[in-house]
Amino acid sequence: MSDASIADRARFDRLRYAQVWEDADVLSDALDVRPGGRVLCIASAGDNALALLTRDPAEVVAVDLSGAQLAALALRIAAFRRLDHTEVVELIGARPSERRAALYARCRDDLDTEARAFWDARPDEVARGIGTGGKFERYLALFRRVVLPLTQSRGDVQTLLAGGGTPESRRAWYDAHWDSWRWRAVFGVFASRFVMGRLGRDPSFLDHVEGPVAVQMRARIRTAVTATDPAENPYLHWILTGTYGRALPPYLRPEAFETIRSRLGRITPVKGALETVLAESPPRSFDGFGLSDVFEYVDEPHAADLLERIARAGRPGARIAYWNLLAPRSRPPSLADRIRPLPNLSAALHARDRAPFYRAFVVEEVV
Repeated sequence: MSDASIADRARFDRLRYAQVWEDADVLSDALDVRPGGRVLCIASAGDNALALLTRDPAEVVAVDLSGAQLAALALRIAAFRRLDHTEVVELIGARPSERRAALYARCRDDLDTEARAFWDARPDEVARGIGTGGKFERYLALFRRVVLPLTQSRGDVQTLLAGGGTPESRRAWYDAHWDSWRWRAVFGVFASRFVMGRLGRDPSFLDHVEGPVAVQMRARIRTAVTATDPAENPYLHWILTGTYGRALPPYLRPEAFETIRSRLGRITPVKGALETVLAESPPRSFDGFGLSDVFEYVDEPHAADLLERIARAGRPGARIAYWNLLAPRSRPPSLADRIRPLPNLSAALHARDRAPFYRAFVVEEVV
């Protein structure tokens, strides 16, 4: 099952992700791209492609099958170019604002025809914040409206997000106050394969998932919200409140703004299949590969084929980083002479990962 067959089975004309739900700090440390390096990454909404600019690469090639996802990246690039930091944060939807339509108008002329048409047709999404309108963000909004009121008190939500304490004390509190029978029952329905496939992710994206989805997701959430401090977790704050807390994701941090703005010309958006981009790239073209959870969507033989193409396109020592959500994927034994796993680094970075979804974070290296 190739990228092309994914394109046949899933719709890519709609915005699936209005934000990137992967921790860019973890990704950046995994890739360890040095100044002047060249990175290939999945574009998604563009958050992590922008965050990688802080590592001073020569180029970030941001590839995606979806024109909608590339429109999200294009508007972020235009916003960084035309707005100040506070205005960008407002346009995303991370802070209250009544002027998002005006902010978009200031960015509009910087968009290409396709991206401009995409956002012109979505004034309501612009008004709410461009980070709110993806299918997955609407799924999370439904979670806030339905699951939370049925399972948690407002006080417990505030206590969880206040953070503090140690991982041990947070786990004890979580088990005593959050992980109730009601939480397990309602979350079991909401995060079931059926509901998630129809409201959160495309059903075809779950074709290769093994085991019960909700049980795996619930276990990962417990780990993610207790191993790291929830007060410093922007992803968790958005899931539970619809906005960020005192922390911002890496690309929106004030200290990163001018650096990213000065390097916007180093991002190269590419619409197409990952396997096509890899096939058309000369050998030893890249120093890092940020692959999101792309291997979730393909079977093991085609995952191996993609990794073989990556090994060809990677320079010696190039890092490969990707997440496993529900389908376990890693370098197959057949590529042992081409790609080296880095299990200790993978485990250490996954322990720091603040995105409360992924069962594993995989870091490997081109030999």
